[in-house]
Order: sequence, then C-alpha cells, then structure tokens
Amino acid sequence: MERKVPKILFVITKSNWGGAQRYVFDLATSLPKGEFLPMVALGHSPTGETFGQPGLLAEKLRAAGIPTRTIGAMQRDISAGNDLQSFFELVNLFKAEKPDVVHLNSSKAGGLGSLAARVAGVPKIIFTAHGWPFLEKRNAFVLALIWLSSWVTALLSHKVITISEFDTRIARRMPLVGGKVVQIYNGIGQMDLASGEKIRSAFPAGAHITGTIGELNKNKNQITLIEQAKNNTEMYVAIVGEGENRQMLEEKRREYNLGDRVKLFGFMPASEVLKGFDVFALPSLKEGLPYVLLEAKAAGLPIEANRVGGVGEILDSKTAQDFTLEEMVKKTIEVYTS
Repeated sequence: MERKVPKILFVITKSNWGGAQRYVFDLATSLPKGEFLPMVALGHSPTGETFGQPGLLAEKLRAAGIPTRTIGAMQRDISAGNDLQSFFELVNLFKAEKPDVVHLNSSKAGGLGSLAARVAGVPKIIFTAHGWPFLEKRNAFVLALIWLSSWVTALLSHKVITISEFDTRIARRMPLVGGKVVQIYNGIGQMDLASGEKIRSAFPAGAHITGTIGELNKNKNQITLIEQAKNNTEMYVAIVGEGENRQMLEEKRREYNLGDRVKLFGFMPASEVLKGFDVFALPSLKEGLPYVLLEAKAAGLPIEANRVGGVGEILDSKTAQDFTLEEMVKKTIEVYTS
C-alpha cells in the first residue's frame, strides 16, 4: 500500500511580511519534498496596517509553489461579524482539505483556528506563540481577556510551540498547558548581505549610523531612537519598516528638525540594509524571538537592545547552532510526527 504523505496546513492571520509570516514561509518551503504536503491559509492584509507589502507572504508562497487559501474576513482587529465568518471559513476549509496537522500562528488565527480544527476533527493541532500578546501594555481588563483567549487556544491545541525560554516559562504556568509545551527557537539560514549603500548614501560621508528594522508600531518603540537623536546632535538614525506609526514618527522627525539625521526608509529586506548600519538597535517594549536580531548578530554588528522576551537569549548565546533554520525545521518535524 502506498504511504500517505501527511498534509500540513499552516494558518496565519495576516498575509504581509513580518516575523510570524517569515516563520510560516520558512517552514512551509523547508519541509522535505515528498515527505509532507504543505499548504497555507492566510487572512487579508489591507494597505495601511502592514509591515511590508500587503499580500507579500502570499506572493512568496505562490512563487515557491506552496498552495494558499485566503480567509477573506480574517484580520487582527476584533470584529464579531468577521470573526464568526472566519471561523466558519476555517471549519469548511479543514473539512474540505482534511489536513493531518493544522499549525496555527498568531493570536487571532490561533483562537479561531484551534476551535475550528476541533469542530472539524483535525487529528493534530499545533499552536506557535510568537510572543504572548498579554504581555503588551494595556488596561488590566483587556489583558485578562487576552490571557483567557491565549489559555483557551493552548487548551484546544495538542501541542504549543514556544520560541524562547522566556515564553516557555510563562506557558508552563498556565493550568493544564505545561505538558503540551515544546520550545523551539526561531532559526535563520545563510545570509547574502548587500553593501547597504542605500542606507549609507542617505547620510553624510563618515556618519556613524544607528539602524533598526521592524514594523512601525508601539511595541517596536522606534520613537525612542528619535528622542535620543533629538538630544544627541552626533546621532544618525536609519529606521527601516512600515506600519501604523509612520505618520507619527515623520511628524516627530520634522518637529525636532532631524531631517538630515533621522530617516525613514520604508520596508526593505534586512539583507539589503544591515551593512549600512554601524550599530543595530532594538528598542522594543515586547518581543518573541526576533529574526532581525539573529540577522544583526550574524552580520557581526554591535547591538543595543532592550532585554524583553527572548532578546537576552540571543545576546547571551555562545553558539549560533540553536538558531539555525535546519535545527528549527528538524525539531518542528518531530512535533508533527510524534
């Protein structure tokens, strides 16, 4: 009898390009050919709320030959109507595709997807927590609801993958969840670094450039670098990324008359810009295990970072072996097949 090839159906809330999206792309495209059938279901990322380009994950997956399905109503913000529609879309998708494993990523996809997968009778449900959302700064009532949602997602899942020791300790304190937790670090492959000339050429010759890469939002805290540049006339700052805070950051740059010393470059791949930095800064208020910090460390840059989430684990690591794409894929396959 011919061996059945397991179908792995990844689900993620947004189709733009960020850390969780990269994680899905790397896993889906790195699973051994012929041993697994990967497929990705993703929500729609409207222009204006994304880091990167709307639909960039979907484009990259299709170019790599990975089948995709769009859950049109799924989005990050809470909406009773859209969330209910997304739930039924996911149930119907799971029943039609009959995946052996559903691998959920991001909070909204995790919450809706874990319940939908249970209803559809999916044999194995895996949720990866890309940094627990209840660690964000919000009012206590909202945080309690987010914690409850995260806990229910973990309860409904058969396995919970955490991407740092920091998040693992939190997960193991959740009632009835500790035995499901598997820690697997994010991993990167070999990088081909460009010259970074697009960054260098935007500043005066000889400028010492502090650079950061990330979605322009409150958690990434790029405003801190602009405030530092305001108080240090010798500081030059390159901010790479897109997101909801772009207008605010531009307004602060103009208010402080920092046009020559602070520049926003929009979305650019890390490999194109890291060589343009003299120092890499990560002023984040919340993190999981940031890919960009792994890349900055691999590029040999001096790093200034807030020790939040798994940041300290990257900074203190003496070996890069724990953070390789090969290791991440190998350990995730063990979760799929155990």
